[in-house]
Amino acid sequence: MLVYPSGIDVSSSALRFLTQQLRQHRRDIGSRWRRLSAGRQALLTLAHLRVGHAYAQLAAGFGVGTTTAYRYVTEAVELLAAFAPSLADVVRTASVKAYLILDGTLLPIDRIAADRPFYSGKHKKHGMNVQVIADPFGRLLWASPAMPGAVHDVRAAREHGIVGALAEAGIKCWADKGYRGAGGTVRIPCWGRWETLSAGQKAVNRSHAKIRALVEQAIATLKSWRLLRKLRCSTTRITSPVQAVLTLHLTSSE
Repeated sequence: MLVYPSGIDVSSSALRFLTQQLRQHRRDIGSRWRRLSAGRQALLTLAHLRVGHAYAQLAAGFGVGTTTAYRYVTEAVELLAAFAPSLADVVRTASVKAYLILDGTLLPIDRIAADRPFYSGKHKKHGMNVQVIADPFGRLLWASPAMPGAVHDVRAAREHGIVGALAEAGIKCWADKGYRGAGGTVRIPCWGRWETLSAGQKAVNRSHAKIRALVEQAIATLKSWRLLRKLRCSTTRITSPVQAVLTLHLTSSE
């Protein structure tokens, strides 16, 4: 396998944060010697998340075994995921904001046609449903644990407790028609065919679309980490990289 130097478009603050946490973690567990330093392990993890390279490629580039690369990445990802904010944390932070924007996105996975629970009829592919909350400027605030792609957005929002938490806090939330029937403080466009809507309803829907469209920036931020564009790990392990990416994003944007 050929090896060549490359760059990763990740801020140095994310590398420093992860390196610091890994050093502290090694002290806590009493780890005396590792093949890679905490800084190199952090860089290995960022390369995996940002570029999506397979463990064999990362192992060759960093001069370690494939199993070691897997173990290092898993350790760092789990450590990052533990720092991700909870829904309650986001609701408290958002209490000073005018409103929030909610949308669901599908993270594609490597699955066969027989895996029906993971097949999204809307997107016509297998994947995992992740709910995303953004602020009025489209900045990513929170990403939910992953659920099978067949789960509808409104059901996912309810099961994660998003609808109830926002209603209890009195925070208005803009969402698309996929959240019809959510209730609470969730606001969706006027329902019906475009030609049957009144002029006032059409104006409301146009205004609603302009506000809600900004959530695409938050989703794009999440998927700028290329690992999330095509996940090949077990579906039970997908939440951890999502939460790890969220932690890195929030750390870099502080």
